[in-house]
Formats: sequence, C-alpha cells, structure tokens
Amino acid sequence: MGQVSLRGLRKSYGNLDVIKGIDLDVADGEFIVFVGPSGCGKSTTLRMIAGLESITGGDILIDGVRANDVRPADRGAAMVFQSYALYPHMTVAENMGFALKMAGVDKAGRAAQVGRAAEILRISELLGRFPKELSGGQRQRVAIGRSIVRKPKVFLFDEPLSNLDAALRVNMRIELSRLHKELRTTMIYVTHDQVEAMTLGDRIAVFNKGLVEQLGPPMTLYNRPANEFVAGFIGAPRINLIPRPGASPAAPHLALWNALAGQAPAGVQHVGLRPEHLRLASAGQGISASVALAEHLGDSSIIHLRVDGIEELLTAKVGTEHSQIEAGQVVGLAPDAAWALAFGADGRLVG
Repeated sequence: MGQVSLRGLRKSYGNLDVIKGIDLDVADGEFIVFVGPSGCGKSTTLRMIAGLESITGGDILIDGVRANDVRPADRGAAMVFQSYALYPHMTVAENMGFALKMAGVDKAGRAAQVGRAAEILRISELLGRFPKELSGGQRQRVAIGRSIVRKPKVFLFDEPLSNLDAALRVNMRIELSRLHKELRTTMIYVTHDQVEAMTLGDRIAVFNKGLVEQLGPPMTLYNRPANEFVAGFIGAPRINLIPRPGASPAAPHLALWNALAGQAPAGVQHVGLRPEHLRLASAGQGISASVALAEHLGDSSIIHLRVDGIEELLTAKVGTEHSQIEAGQVVGLAPDAAWALAFGADGRLVG
C-alpha cells in the first residue's frame, strides 16, 4: 500500500510562507506529478513527504498513519534526486545494494534483489561497471535501482531527468512509464517541464506560490483549466489570451473577440484559445493578421502573429500546408470558437 494524504500542509521560513495549506490525496499505485514554475513549492512539498524537510503545520499521512514525526528511513518512501549521488568507488551492483548492506541483508539476498532490479531497469550488463563508465541515462537508472531494491511504498522523484539531453529525457520518460506499470508502486514526481507532466502523470497538481491551483487528469487541465495561470502553464506553445476590447477597439481585435466571445457575459475579461485552434486563412479572408515570425519544424509550423489592437503576439500551430509562410506576410485568421475558454476578472474560468 502506498496512499499519501496531505492535510493543511504548511511550511514557513520565519515570516515567509512557502507552502500555504495544501490538501491532497494520492491513491495507492497512482503516478501523480507536481508541476509549476521555480519557487512554487513543489520540491519543498516532496521533501516534506520524504521527511527531509520539517513542516510548520498540518499532517502527512502514509497509509493512514501520521508520518510527521517518523524518521525518513521509516516512512517507506524512497527519493530519487536530480543529482545521481552515486559512490564513485563502488560498482553499480555495490551502489544499488548499499542500503541493503547497511540494513544487514546478507550477500546472497543483496545479489538477488539487485539482480531483479537490474532486470527491471535493463541494466544487468552494467552491474560490474563503475559510475564513471556510465552515461547520464545509465547513471539515472542506477539511482532509480538503488531505490527499487528498498521496496518502498512510495517513490519520490525530484526533477530526475533535468540533467539529461532532450533525446535521453524522452527515452527515460518511456522507461519511467513502463517502470510504473510493472511495479504498480505509488510515484510522486516533481518537474517544471509540463511535457513531462502531461506524458507521465495519471493526475497533475499545478503548484503556484505555495498552493495547488488545480489537480486533475492531464487532458482535463489542458481542455478545462481552472484559471488563466493553469491555462498558461499547461500547453506548449502557450495558450493565446485575448483581452476584452477597450472603448475604441481596432477592427481586427474587435472582430476576433466577437468571433470567440461575442455572446460572453459582461464579466469575461479574457478569452483563451489554444494555438492549434487558431487556424489560418488566405489574405483577405477571415480576420487580418501579420506574421511576425514563422518557425517551421518539419511536421508543423508555429506562426507568431500580430493583430491590430492586441499588444501580445498570438500563436498558431499549423500543419505542413503552411510551410511557405514567412515573416511580413499578411494572413487571415479563422479561429475555432468551439474551443474558446472565457476567463473573468479574477482570472478564473467562466462556465
């Protein structure tokens, strides 16, 4: 069992409140991701669950047992850090089995558990090597293996892939997803990378300034964000946020607003539209916009657009049929209003 519950969890450093009262339940066997910008409190929360950081208020429950005063080693949680922290003078097998050795497990028992973990992680052929002989991805597997042999109730990952290059991060995401399905152990994963969050998590908790703004399945957060912060943080490229036109609006701005939010209540101050739903038309059709920058990625293009009356550039994600578009061109916009999201003056989703 690996249920984790946070009840009114708070953390302060003097007069500075960094965690401001978090209530959250993680089900046994769930993969949940804490995501948010730097300084939002996600890693601090993870470290409090692990027992590496004291708490100011509230409770941490692991399998229904209050863990506030339980030693880190006795909580049934194993943490994997951004830094691999492997002992350079030990082989892979010795690194993975070190905690077992300290716990008094005999040599044969250590070898069996390390061997099983190595099979799961597909690193059996590396057991006799030293850390300096491994790639970054291999070192991270060893660090994860060191946790697996302890058979924890909960795995805690603190940005474990941030030291890897882009290709290795993709491979390790696949491996972590496979590992979760095989072990069926509760996993709590911290990252600032919303792509990792979307691809790994059963649910995502979006942190902001010491609070959880929204908790839910990835596509719920993407399609029905609770507020503008979640809408802007989840999704790449970022969502377009179009402000309500002022007293003397430019014609293209007013036309775009009317196309997306013409029937919206008076309290709506912004309308959001994902880049894939801001479609392009030929010049002279739709709503006029000029191309500020065109990023052609091969399978798609990201077109940054300037619309008269709107200060921020808008972004459209389009297919290869628009691969000839260049900066300086005038195009038409054909927004799909069915996907528009309305936000009130408080930034929260309306409707």
